[in-house]
Amino acid sequence: MARAPIDVLRRVALFEGLDEDELTRLADRFQERSVPAGETVVEEGSTGTSFFVIADGEATVSIGGEERATFGPGDSFGEMSVIDEDVRSASVVATKDLHLFFLTPWEFRPFVREQPEVAWKLLQALSRRLRAAQQSG
Repeated sequence: MARAPIDVLRRVALFEGLDEDELTRLADRFQERSVPAGETVVEEGSTGTSFFVIADGEATVSIGGEERATFGPGDSFGEMSVIDEDVRSASVVATKDLHLFFLTPWEFRPFVREQPEVAWKLLQALSRRLRAAQQSG
């Protein structure tokens, strides 16, 4: 299992409150994956379990077949699925070869349970993101 680079995790909004030691412990729980251009990484409506961080490459995000965003290094997706294991809210397709790191619920949940201070920091980050989404919508 390859450790996710700390500098990549540091750019993830969900992890913005984590300190160096917490990021290092979290990095050990990630796995590595390569996805060739043209391949679907996640499909809207499918059951999801993993959270992804892009280390290199590019992908498009679409909802209902409509392209909504382009993701590149440092961008992440699937944070809702790693927490609630519900269906994907968007599709993500590699437009350039992707080098990803991913985290599963069965790795993430014990990490959070073992460190309540991390759980609080994650809740704060999610709250900030929700507030920002509500204000922009």
